[in-house]
Amino acid sequence: MQFKTLALAAAVGSAVAQRPMNMSICDYYTGALLKTNNATNQMTLLTLLVNTAVIGNYSSAGTKNAVTGILNPGVYNGTEINLLPYFDGGLNSTNEGGMTGVSVNFLDDGGAVPLTMNMPANGTSSNQYMLLTHLYEYFGVLLSCTMIGQPGYPAYAGDDSQYEVHKFMDLNPLQVGYFIAQVASSAASFGVATTDIQAVGTALNKLFNYRCAPPTTVVPAQGPHLQAICLDPSCPVAMNATCASYINQTVPLVHNASLAMGEGTNMT
Repeated sequence: MQFKTLALAAAVGSAVAQRPMNMSICDYYTGALLKTNNATNQMTLLTLLVNTAVIGNYSSAGTKNAVTGILNPGVYNGTEINLLPYFDGGLNSTNEGGMTGVSVNFLDDGGAVPLTMNMPANGTSSNQYMLLTHLYEYFGVLLSCTMIGQPGYPAYAGDDSQYEVHKFMDLNPLQVGYFIAQVASSAASFGVATTDIQAVGTALNKLFNYRCAPPTTVVPAQGPHLQAICLDPSCPVAMNATCASYINQTVPLVHNASLAMGEGTNMT
């Protein structure tokens, strides 16, 4: 993997050009950055994009702009955002199938260190491995990687409803916006064109950042499901809203005050 990172660093300077409209974002930038558009390289590209979005800049190839990273505190529209407690078990915010959220540590297998080596985790049986590999696969679908599901790039094997995944987080539009902004910033750091970043950002906002959004198909094999993750009352309401399909939630309870860092609530 280190060799591929070095190869990407050498190629990234020539990555930006006019993307043909008949070629997906994933296919185009895989070929532009990694020379050959195949399943393994598509997986490598998504690994770089996702890992950078999660932890910030680490690859010598992604240096065109600074990326704060989803796991790091930052500012979005003038508001301080800290999403780390949703990932490190600080909050009872994970849906494990019950009626309330539970604490799950998704940084249980090396944290940021393996990500800096273009890996999802140190091992293959952790919460961290599951989360990161699902992100590689899911964003591969969103970016229309045509070779996902072939040897070298497994098909998405995660939940069909992002609402169900995030239902106990009670995220507001600034938190969701910060997440999307880090994805956009990661793409820009590798030379993805502004028009392509804007198109992806618009799609992500429409998919996730509108409360009560009707069922939508993301993964074709899974069909339409509820995908909105912006559930706080401050979230804008979607057109053709189906609020009756969503369960009203409250701010997640603090599980570990030192990890929660002021996020969540102690009120039951």
